[in-house]
Amino acid sequence: MAKFLIISGATILLIGVLLHFVPGSLNWFGKLPGDIDIRTGSGRIYIPVVSMLIISIVLSLLFQIFKR
Repeated sequence: MAKFLIISGATILLIGVLLHFVPGSLNWFGKLPGDIDIRTGSGRIYIPVVSMLIISIVLSLLFQIFKR
């Protein structure tokens, strides 16, 4: 459990540093084909289907790698 927490913290730290020093590096995320974006005159509905699918696959792979 400790190994997982250390790796998770280091990953979050690296993403934070990346976003701080290179703010436009992840602008593509959330605007992928398959993400649903409905805009009307009175509001907006955004459902990031493909973005969440990618996050799910990456996290599943990471859990499988670090489970061993």
